[in-house]
Amino acid sequence: MSELPYSTEGFTRHETQVNGVRHVWWDIGAENPGSDSCVYFHGGGTFHGFEWARDWAADVRMILPHHPNFGESADAEFGSVDDYMAHYRRFFAAIGLDRFRLVGASMGGHFASTYAARNPSQIEKLVLVSPGGLHHPDAPMPDFASIPPEDHRLIFAADADWIEPFWPAHPGPDWMALRMREATAAFRVRADPEATYATLLRDLATLKVPTLLVWGEADRMLPLPLLGEWLIRIPHAQSVVIPGGSHLLLDEFPAARAAALDFLMA
Repeated sequence: MSELPYSTEGFTRHETQVNGVRHVWWDIGAENPGSDSCVYFHGGGTFHGFEWARDWAADVRMILPHHPNFGESADAEFGSVDDYMAHYRRFFAAIGLDRFRLVGASMGGHFASTYAARNPSQIEKLVLVSPGGLHHPDAPMPDFASIPPEDHRLIFAADADWIEPFWPAHPGPDWMALRMREATAAFRVRADPEATYATLLRDLATLKVPTLLVWGEADRMLPLPLLGEWLIRIPHAQSVVIPGGSHLLLDEFPAARAAALDFLMA
């Protein structure tokens, strides 16, 4: 996009080449490496930024990558979660990050749970915010075709006024181009949904990292009944439900940020 709808003031921008892919990432906060670092895996869109991470910067060094095929990172021929996992192992080695706390939201929660299950020695604690990847009969995906385009944003946010700067009711061509690129990449990750689901179940069965699940009570994208599915798969996990909470939970609801940070710092 020609002009970002969010501020990156106070964040430091980095570029790292990983196996030929230009990977853009930001950091903010305490500059101590290792266990004082917290990585955030974003979901299927970067349009809303990561200004919420300022709230954690006094306690941890926040590391905020844009996945390849998203945001400012370069395109990559990735067609599965496995491709992203292999990439991120190389990425963390490239930036010298050995052990850290990991947070993931929506699609990023799927990524984060998978990464933590496969690389437990690297992850101190795990927070999953309305993660994607599991199913429940009472929590179907929204039928976007039946919803007016100007109301799609209300699937993700509780307050139309809050989301307006990030997702206008009538977005321009730059915004639409970014959304199309990222949506295409997100759908490509789950091009084989049955195989992706089966792999996630196998990974979750091995997940032993201390875990917190955070969910919005009013999430319309990934509704609350899905929390129960995750608790079945990760029986040792703690959980917090944010009253009135939306899908963009960390961005829109300070209570979600506070609950997640309390868990990470305990």
